[in-house]
Amino acid sequence: MESKRIALLQQMPLFGGIQEDALSFLLGVSRDVHVRPGAFFFREGEPGESMFVLDAGTVEVRKKARQGALLLSRLGPGDCFGEMALIDLSPRSASVQALEDCSAFEIFAASLHQLYQRDLEQFALIQMNMARELSRRLRATDERLLG
Repeated sequence: MESKRIALLQQMPLFGGIQEDALSFLLGVSRDVHVRPGAFFFREGEPGESMFVLDAGTVEVRKKARQGALLLSRLGPGDCFGEMALIDLSPRSASVQALEDCSAFEIFAASLHQLYQRDLEQFALIQMNMARELSRRLRATDERLLG
């Protein structure tokens, strides 16, 4: 199972170029999470101390707006969410709800801090990848909202 997850992570922009031993470490300290349809991984405004990598299922990412909940994206296996809280240490900026049975693994901020102590280069590469991914998502949202 771990080798399958390492292969999944290596295909993701967030973990591109990360060495297998660093990924193995993160997986070793991650937590398996199972969420039923309609349940939330987390809600907007809650404290955020982790990110999730979706193994199976589909989720919707929604943000509160004046006219109701605004759909930001729909994510599937191999996608990650919740990483913004690891960057800015702020409460969750959106809610993530399961559309079907979902399984994911949860990577905690404390685990990334442990990686920082173990392998600064791999930690820095993950942080750069996070910044690139967040920038890509921001550009896509700008394009969608502003044309």
